[in-house]
Amino acid sequence: MSFNDNARIDTSQVGSGGGGGGAPGGMVVGGGIGGIILLVIMLIFGINPGQLPTDPGTGGGSVDQGQVEPAGTENGNAFSQCKTGADANRDDTCRVILTVNSVNDYWSKELPRYGRKYTPAKTILYNGSTQSACGTASNQVGPFYCPLDKQVYIDASFFQILTTQFGSSGGPLAQEYVVAHEYGHHIEDTLGLLDRAQDGGTGPNSGGVRIELMADCLAGVWAKNATETTDSAGTKLLKPLTDKDIKDALSAAASVGDDRIQQKTQGRVSPESWTHGSAEARQKWFTTGYQSGDLNQCDTFTPSTVE
Repeated sequence: MSFNDNARIDTSQVGSGGGGGGAPGGMVVGGGIGGIILLVIMLIFGINPGQLPTDPGTGGGSVDQGQVEPAGTENGNAFSQCKTGADANRDDTCRVILTVNSVNDYWSKELPRYGRKYTPAKTILYNGSTQSACGTASNQVGPFYCPLDKQVYIDASFFQILTTQFGSSGGPLAQEYVVAHEYGHHIEDTLGLLDRAQDGGTGPNSGGVRIELMADCLAGVWAKNATETTDSAGTKLLKPLTDKDIKDALSAAASVGDDRIQQKTQGRVSPESWTHGSAEARQKWFTTGYQSGDLNQCDTFTPSTVE
């Protein structure tokens, strides 16, 4: 999904993280690329702070403000290249920021219709690694939402990993879907649903899988309505979706299905250990959200099965 060239980017909705570059503190990895892939399998699009690695120096109790600076300050702007939709159409970082603008604008207008106030969540864009209130964020962990500080953490290099290691298309909506999915967790948190992921179970119909699929559905709801989102001057942010855009989003959803990842990394599929849902289920629930454009259709806890 492309942005309108004259749309204005609001960089105040993101922050920049410090670039540690090395292995995050407290991370326990089995060694080599195999260990990194296993960690990605565990935490990709994850929202369980108990599973996130913790920096031993801080105990994971707070964000290291020395490493995270708000963007858009007078003392240097890490995102000075991001000014318009034209910038977002050619730069991954700018695309993430304008997607954050769009998602925050949509939910700020939508949730009050259900009697709920929406507080925009900030995204921390970082290089290598940085600290969150949930522990260390790194490109080895992948994007996640931290409910302890109400922020999303993304290393823009993750999109290359999504394409080269997991077979996703590299289209714009594939990247925008990732951002919208994480903000789906923020919506779940706002609605008091996030704790339902902690039922202690695994498998295709566990609470954790249902929470992940709900976030996929909420990402689809945003995608359906994204062309109505605007910047502060009222300029629409996004152009209408194309069939290729939807294929890109479905490609991203499928590439991180538990069955796809298990088949790729261990040569067999073990549904009993699923934490995020199958490729088919992730596509199904994104499509449900997109076709309906209705938050109410994203109830993944009422059906007896979500596959």
